[in-house]
Amino acid sequence: MAQANLLTTPSFIPPSTALLLSQKAPPILASPPKSSLPWPLSLIFNRESPETWAIHENLLLSCLRTGDDKSARICLDRMIERFGEENERVMALKGIYEEAVAKNNGELEQVFQRYEKILKADPTNFAIRKRRVAVLKSLGKVSDAITALTVLLQGSPTDAEAWAELSELYASQGMHSQAIYCMEEVLLIIPNAWSAHAQTATLHYLSSQTSSSLPPLTLALRHFARSVELNESYLRGFYGLKLVSSKLISLLPNNAPSKRNTNDDEEVQPPSISTVKKLEELATSKLAEIVRQYSSGKKAWQGFEQAEVIAARELLDRDEKVMR
Repeated sequence: MAQANLLTTPSFIPPSTALLLSQKAPPILASPPKSSLPWPLSLIFNRESPETWAIHENLLLSCLRTGDDKSARICLDRMIERFGEENERVMALKGIYEEAVAKNNGELEQVFQRYEKILKADPTNFAIRKRRVAVLKSLGKVSDAITALTVLLQGSPTDAEAWAELSELYASQGMHSQAIYCMEEVLLIIPNAWSAHAQTATLHYLSSQTSSSLPPLTLALRHFARSVELNESYLRGFYGLKLVSSKLISLLPNNAPSKRNTNDDEEVQPPSISTVKKLEELATSKLAEIVRQYSSGKKAWQGFEQAEVIAARELLDRDEKVMR
């Protein structure tokens, strides 16, 4: 679980952490960051620092997550006063606020039109381009969102966040090959991102349901294995590793290394049954340890999401019943 630190708020935090962060709003907003004293005394007693605005931005986002629109608006107004409405970051934050408080599709359409007006004046405003995609998604216009992201990536091909978002949109439409391509682009930009490896593995696993099973399952196994190699405590990676390895065990021949299939691409040759069994044992052992330590209440093991731990326990229980 992310720590309740307004200086290091991650891009994704669970609701419980967002609540802890938003509860810090009253004391922080009780006094303005800028001194109300006349110049030059205002320079001497100014409470503003670089951290001030990082805190205000993270507080704004946390308050929106928890429905404290009033505190979020105060944060936004202070940032507008400090940096001006023409600041690109402020424009994006204002857009996030307006999207969050929109009560229906009609109001979201109004936000979208404001984005269109901003982009007409400045087509290079990538922050607003991304917010435009978010509104299209909220309006259910997935095809338009895909088109918008594709155009955005033509101008910014190394934007890993945009590639990941495009992958998610393709996956939502069942277009797994396109989604995998986008995640491969993410891995070219940030090759050591374990979550990106796990997402790529998940897409390969999903594609195995509608295609020849061995090649996509083999790729899923490789990416899940890489994810836990990069992060030895990555529960999602171990969950996927066990799920895929268990399925491969039932498909691979029960002998030494599997023979090369000349019809398969060299990069997707299935692993040996012994290798898969070792990976399955490793994943089972690690998941069991996580579930056991988390359930015991040990503080050092409480950083996992409860829902993920429950899912891991159910997977282990299901496997145990099959073994019986």
